[in-house]
Amino acid sequence: MKKGLILLLLLVSSISFSQIVIKGSVVSERNEPLEGASVYFNNTTKGTITNAEGKFELKIKEGYYTLVISFLGYATKQLLITPQSKNKNLHITLKEDSSVLNEVVIRKTIYDDNWKYNLTRFKQTFLGRTKLAQTCKIVNEKDLHFEYSTKTNTLTAFARKPLTIKHQGLGYIITYDLVDFTLKEDRLFFSGFARYKNLRKNIRRKWKQNRLEAYNGSQMHFLRSLTSKKLKEDGFVVNQFKRVPNSDRPSEEKIKFAREFFKLYSRSVNLSKKITHPKTTLDSVIVTLQKAKLPKYRDYLYQKNVPYEDIITYDNKTPYLSFKDYLMVIYTQEPEEENYVIGMFGKRRKANGVQTSNIVLLEGKAQIDIQGVLMNPEAVFNEGYWGFEAFANMLPLDYQPTKN
Repeated sequence: MKKGLILLLLLVSSISFSQIVIKGSVVSERNEPLEGASVYFNNTTKGTITNAEGKFELKIKEGYYTLVISFLGYATKQLLITPQSKNKNLHITLKEDSSVLNEVVIRKTIYDDNWKYNLTRFKQTFLGRTKLAQTCKIVNEKDLHFEYSTKTNTLTAFARKPLTIKHQGLGYIITYDLVDFTLKEDRLFFSGFARYKNLRKNIRRKWKQNRLEAYNGSQMHFLRSLTSKKLKEDGFVVNQFKRVPNSDRPSEEKIKFAREFFKLYSRSVNLSKKITHPKTTLDSVIVTLQKAKLPKYRDYLYQKNVPYEDIITYDNKTPYLSFKDYLMVIYTQEPEEENYVIGMFGKRRKANGVQTSNIVLLEGKAQIDIQGVLMNPEAVFNEGYWGFEAFANMLPLDYQPTKN
């Protein structure tokens, strides 16, 4: 009995030691307590509201988080929480929100076919096209507003109120405060603050299974496997490749000239005509336009099974994703979804039976948090399968896979 009591005390001590306890109060600029202010750790299920005295208390596993504090009529505030922040008492002052977020645009928004088209593009890129994306519903769609620039082919979206997303597939109700959404050609960047809540107190078995499937092979899974050095046993293969300009594709100047010349040519032209040796300017234009369809770059694989030291580096025990050129991450335990194989425009590609993603470093290196996420998600760009898996397949930072 004594041994069991000692073991229990050690366990309790270990659990409390691994947690951060954040206490504090939220007040206005007049130092008045704000009752009902929302306080939560971004992208987690950990959150609360302030009491009549404006006070709150939260506990979470040690790590790096963004604490988000919001209250209607006040500007949202964010605070970085680190392992050194534990047991601190925070005094947070919110300022009244004097901004009029595109008030004129919002008043003029017409929910016509153009708005519906932009909404469809928003949902396809933000939520994604996976099976789980089909189980998501944005409850307050009409709080979304769009602007499109034909000059830059850029779609931007903003929302006056946080989006409420009912995720029937994963069993969450997600409040998402959209900060930025920019879709430029085929590149998407979005950011915001998310708070996850379980749809029900008792989590259904199907939700547990879906959450595990969403986790398996994800970037979070990969980064956790990388930092724990379990890539192979977790089903990951990492290769390295270079990306160089495709010498078979004409230059942009030649392509531009060919398109302008073709516009001026009055009579019908067969662009599928096979021309081995161009004899006229028109022949050269046809060849150029045919080759313009070739990819701009070619990828050359030069290392398989990249060692850990070529992927991850440490600075004062802080892990960083750091590598040369590009990484190809293959998850061998699950095949691609059918929608990925078909593609955005219905052009079916060859199914590989594995999930392949490419990682492009945009800032030289990217810090990895102990939860298995990047401190700055904009430091990398994901191609392939991770690019296909959008917001609907994301899990809260405090998610831990169930063990069989």
